[in-house]
Amino acid sequence: MFRKILIANRGEIAVRIIRSCHEMDIAAVAVFSEADRSALHVRYADEAYSIGLPPSTESYLRGETLVEVARRAGAEAIHPGYGFLAENADFADLCADAGLTFIGPSGPAIRAMGDKTAARRTMRAAHVPVVPGTDEGLADDTEAGRVARSIGYPVLIKAAMGGGGKGMRVVQDEGELAGALRAARSEAQSAFGDPTVYVEKCLSEPRHVEFQVLADAHGHVVHLGERECSVQRRHQKLIEESPSCALDDAMRRAMGKAAVRAAEAVGYTNAGTIEFIVDQDRHFYFLEMNTRLQVEHPVTEMRTGLDLVKAQIRIAAGEPLPFTQASIRFTGAAIECRVSAEDPDDNFIPSIGLITRLTEPGGPGVRLDSGMYRGYEVPIYYDPLIAKLIVWAADRDEAIARMRRALAEYDIGGIKTTIPFHLRALADPRFVSGQYSTSFLHQMTPPAETDHQPLVAAAFAAIMAHRHQQTMRTPVSSSSAPGHSPWKLAGRRAALR
Repeated sequence: MFRKILIANRGEIAVRIIRSCHEMDIAAVAVFSEADRSALHVRYADEAYSIGLPPSTESYLRGETLVEVARRAGAEAIHPGYGFLAENADFADLCADAGLTFIGPSGPAIRAMGDKTAARRTMRAAHVPVVPGTDEGLADDTEAGRVARSIGYPVLIKAAMGGGGKGMRVVQDEGELAGALRAARSEAQSAFGDPTVYVEKCLSEPRHVEFQVLADAHGHVVHLGERECSVQRRHQKLIEESPSCALDDAMRRAMGKAAVRAAEAVGYTNAGTIEFIVDQDRHFYFLEMNTRLQVEHPVTEMRTGLDLVKAQIRIAAGEPLPFTQASIRFTGAAIECRVSAEDPDDNFIPSIGLITRLTEPGGPGVRLDSGMYRGYEVPIYYDPLIAKLIVWAADRDEAIARMRRALAEYDIGGIKTTIPFHLRALADPRFVSGQYSTSFLHQMTPPAETDHQPLVAAAFAAIMAHRHQQTMRTPVSSSSAPGHSPWKLAGRRAALR
């Protein structure tokens, strides 16, 4: 087992990985840009190293710098978290060449699933259904038009090396095709350095359902059930839940087996996610594979009782999976709400600034993964995700009620957040009934002018925060990890280098 791991990330996911490291008696090394010098993950780690200026291209995306810091710190492995270099095959190779273990899949596996057209071909060969469309990049606009006519409009133009909705355009008819192709190619080139695009059928009112997989280096692959991710804005997930209301037991078994076949087809190891699209006729199709830990992984952890970060670390250390598919048990229902520094009432515009007050929710079945504290300055340079609120309950109705209660307790002052959006979404009849699709955001019932419950809850939380203003302190860690430094308990910057 590793003695020391470098976390090549920031924010709430870095804090979450550090916690698992400390429970395993593994020392955690943090890295930080100058914008993150006082960030929570820096204070929780056993060591922390500066890696550059605030823009991610000058800090968190500098693979050679990260490897150099890992060597200097004496780390044996690097955990990439998600985002930044987590799905960068060249970075995985760079780690291997430096004698460091990359806690994730191999470079070839990342490449195999990172190229969406190649992934489609691989899935067809593995008898995993894919959405009708092309399995090669489009040669020109003429080919795009021919394919679109053959499968029928509307269609999606998608970046071959894409993800997260970048390089993607919906085309309703032939008149929109040329402009959509130009825009998608330009965005794909800018985001991924490759303008290649392909076309696939755009399904009406689909649901986005993904399956978590784990695979060790000894040939064992299992799935850990599904997560419903259909509440989205511009292909970015906002709320995730498990189990999915769209699946019955037979469909769940079929999709789980398909997810395992997909991972086996590329010789996958470590944690990954097979994403499917489900149409109105309950047919499912492979969408893509995320070759990393997902933002929404706590939903699976709450239902299975497993720690996915610990599983990643053990797999990377060469250990076999300690369980089989038949031994995995799923209980209750879990929901996650992504809390972002955005104004949901002003087109989700980013909201940066100082956290002036903070009252966090708690109670039975409530988990909060956060990178915030009172006095923290939310930077402008990175993704606006600042926390994830997750709940577990015996059934879905109770989970919804618990999440609404927890959201009402959650008060963040000084910036706008997506908490009001989540309160409205969880009260919407479509969500409550489970009859929703990826169009949910556009169909949401507008908030009633007489609904003051969230405002009352926020006012109460503000009063309580003010009452305790003089006693609140910046969070510190009490880890028993080896090499645990007293500097992090005091938050002394002198120990940062």
